[in-house]
Amino acid sequence: MDAVDTLPRTPPREAGFDPDRLAAAAEFARTHETPWQRDLQAQIAASTFEPPPDNEIIGPTAPRGDPNGLILRGGRVVAHWGDTRRVDMTFSVAKSYLSVLAGLAFADGLITDLDEPIGRTVDDGGFDGPHNGAITWRHMLQQTSEWEGTLFGKSDQIDRYRALATEFAGAPAHRKGEARPLQAPGTYWEYNDVRVNRLSLALLRRFGRPLPEVFAERIMRPIGASTDWRWEGYRTSFLEVNGRRVQSVSGGGHWGGGVFIHAEDQARIGQLMLNRGAWAGQRLLPEHWIELSRLPCAIKPEYGFLWWLNTGRQYRPKASAESYFATGAGGNFTWIDPAHDIVAVLRWIDPAQLNVFIGHVMAALTG
Repeated sequence: MDAVDTLPRTPPREAGFDPDRLAAAAEFARTHETPWQRDLQAQIAASTFEPPPDNEIIGPTAPRGDPNGLILRGGRVVAHWGDTRRVDMTFSVAKSYLSVLAGLAFADGLITDLDEPIGRTVDDGGFDGPHNGAITWRHMLQQTSEWEGTLFGKSDQIDRYRALATEFAGAPAHRKGEARPLQAPGTYWEYNDVRVNRLSLALLRRFGRPLPEVFAERIMRPIGASTDWRWEGYRTSFLEVNGRRVQSVSGGGHWGGGVFIHAEDQARIGQLMLNRGAWAGQRLLPEHWIELSRLPCAIKPEYGFLWWLNTGRQYRPKASAESYFATGAGGNFTWIDPAHDIVAVLRWIDPAQLNVFIGHVMAALTG
C-alpha cells in the first residue's frame, strides 16, 4: 500500500499548483535535514535543553527517522516525501494537542470561564496561595502563568530565561535556569515545559480520566487516524484519579515522553483545525474554540493557545498572516494556512529552512 493511501489525493495541477515547483518544494524539505542526531536520547542528554542534572530524562525516547512529510490542499494530498507512516517523537507539537484537549474541556463545560482561577475547580494543591491561586486557564494556555513549583521532579526554574532561538539552533540558552523574579500571572510570557505539564495535569483532573483516552475517543477515531500513535508521560507522573492509577502526560519530549505519532495522523489533526473543528459533517471542537486559539496573546502576539501564530508575518514571513503552526524541537512542524487551504506536516527539517520551504510552496501556487 502506498504511504498515503489512507488520505485522499489529487494531482497538484488540479489543486492549483505547478507540479514541478511543488515537487521541488518537497525535495527541498527532504534534503534539508535537521542537524539533530538520530539518537534522540543522546541529543537530549547532550544538554540540548539544559545542562545536567536538570536534563535528566524521565520519560521514554526513541531514535528518529529520515525527513518526511506531506502537503494537503482542500484536504487532499498533493505532495509527500519520505516515510510518512514512521512514528516519531514530536516534542512541543504536543502542546498544541493539549490546546485541542482544553477545547474539549471547554465544550463539555469542564472549563466555563477561561479567566477563572484554575484553583477553583482543580483542588490538588498546585494552585494554592496568592500567586499560583491567581493563575487562570487563559494564562496557562498562553504561557503567561508564571506558575511556581516542582512537578514530577522538575522545577519550573529549569525553564526560566528560556530562549528558543538558541535552543532550536542546538545550543543551551544564555542564563537559562537561573533565578528570575516572578511577575504577576498574565504579565510575563515564558516558554516553560513544567508549567505546560501543570496544565496537562489540571486537564486530567477536570476530565477525571487519562488524556490519551479522551484524545483517542473524541479526536483521533472520528478523524480516521491510525492506532499507531501514543502519548507518554514520565516514570514520575503516575497518580491515582477516580480510583485508577493513571499517568499524567507531558506537553513535549523535553525530558522524554510526549506524543509519538506519524505525519499522516498529524495531517489529519491539522486538517481538523483548518476545518474549524468539523470533520465529515461532525462537530468535534467548537468553532469558537478555534477562533480563541488563534487570538494573539497581548504580550506575545505571535502566540495563541499553545499554537504559534504568524501575526504581522513575524513568525514565518513567507507564510500568510493567517497561518499558524504546531512546532516541535528538532524540526517538527504542522503548518496550517486557512488563506490558501493548505496543511503541511514536516518531520525533521532543519528549522532554519522552514521559511524557505514555505516560500517554495507559495511560489508553486498557480491559483
